[in-house]
Amino acid sequence: MTHRVVVVGGGFGGLAAIRRLRGAPVEVTLIDRRNFHLFQPLLYQVATGGLTAGEIASPLRGMLKRRRDVRVMLGEVSSIDLAAREVIIDPVGDRDAEPVPYDTLIVAAGAGHAYFGHDEWEPLAPGLKSLEDAIEIRRRILTAFEAAEADDDPARRAAWLTFVIVGAGPTGVELAGQIGEIARDTLRRDFRSIDPGSARILLLEGADRVLTAFDPRLSARAERALAELGATVVVGSLVSGIDPGGVEARHEDGTTERIPARTVIWAAGVQASGLARLLAEAAGAEVDRAGRVDVAADLTLPGHPEVLALGDMVRVSDGRGGVLPLPGVAPAAMQQGRYAARLLRRRLAGRPPPPPFHYTDKGNLATIGRLRAVGEVKGMRLSGFPAWLAWLGIHLFYLTGLQNRALVLVRWTVAFITHGRGARLITSEGRPPTGPAGSPPAGGSPEGS
Repeated sequence: MTHRVVVVGGGFGGLAAIRRLRGAPVEVTLIDRRNFHLFQPLLYQVATGGLTAGEIASPLRGMLKRRRDVRVMLGEVSSIDLAAREVIIDPVGDRDAEPVPYDTLIVAAGAGHAYFGHDEWEPLAPGLKSLEDAIEIRRRILTAFEAAEADDDPARRAAWLTFVIVGAGPTGVELAGQIGEIARDTLRRDFRSIDPGSARILLLEGADRVLTAFDPRLSARAERALAELGATVVVGSLVSGIDPGGVEARHEDGTTERIPARTVIWAAGVQASGLARLLAEAAGAEVDRAGRVDVAADLTLPGHPEVLALGDMVRVSDGRGGVLPLPGVAPAAMQQGRYAARLLRRRLAGRPPPPPFHYTDKGNLATIGRLRAVGEVKGMRLSGFPAWLAWLGIHLFYLTGLQNRALVLVRWTVAFITHGRGARLITSEGRPPTGPAGSPPAGGSPEGS
């Protein structure tokens, strides 16, 4: 009987495992609640009108259509029965829950937003993890300029033209830089009553610098680049409250500041997928504060060598009683996916297992804006044009699908020449835009982008 492999999650980790299982004596079932693979590193460009949703996403069935050994199922995993070796899914349509048996289970379900115990902030300050998030953030950014144009009250207009990004990691820095370019470049001549360039962009960070995963010198260069685009970095500041009218920030000197702002974006933390808790409960294990489940140094669930879990939903043992420090980036998930496939192939061949998983750090890159970026690649520190060029090349290389690469390259080229953004559309699933205070659903159909 052919070995049955079930992979949950069509992200970077799950797809990397499936690709490395090509030619192995297995039957693979890929389960995902979305029918597409999303290139998350470029989500912020959808959120700021630089790209459309379809240019950074690829249908899973299209990607795997030549793999006769792979079956794709659209559905939501509702439970995992480790004893029976079954994954229970709620499929699309009106069918009842369906068990999917496995001999080996690979779970790579990723992570979502973390609001540190303040889930009530989510409708007021959306994060950026999905296409819907990106389209909703784009709607809020563009609506803010429209509302400011129509409002004669100076205080309300100033609040509409204030953008607060919480968290100065790569996502926060990239969003702040792009909003600065929109205000001072893209929209410069579009309005009659307001000056978009007067927009106030605040990047709040609890640590003592932006991009804490980078060398401090690169963090300083990134902060200078943000200042050139009109973004103000406020370090040592924690958000203590968010409401429809603004943000309350507590600074490191103990003072509290009220910031009137109608557009707040969350880029401060992540929470593991709920599947991590499902796995933990099934195995009688615990999850950490970020909702991650512990796995062994070979990515297997303790007590269940037939189950491997990877990506942002796990903490990986270093084999010495500690935890392997892994960044929440695509290369880490891809390396884990390839390792999981390698481990399984060795098992099926009756060969000894590979050494424990080891992450090879190939560097970090973050773009701030036009010709502005910082990066660490193979020990080299880059900034400015070289880092920006490296960022373009690497993201084009890893973007899924030849068509998407061509479309993105053309769009980037046109945008560079014209300083334009071709996807400046306000969409809201058929309802009039209400602004952040209206707490609309995570808005906009991806097809409407």
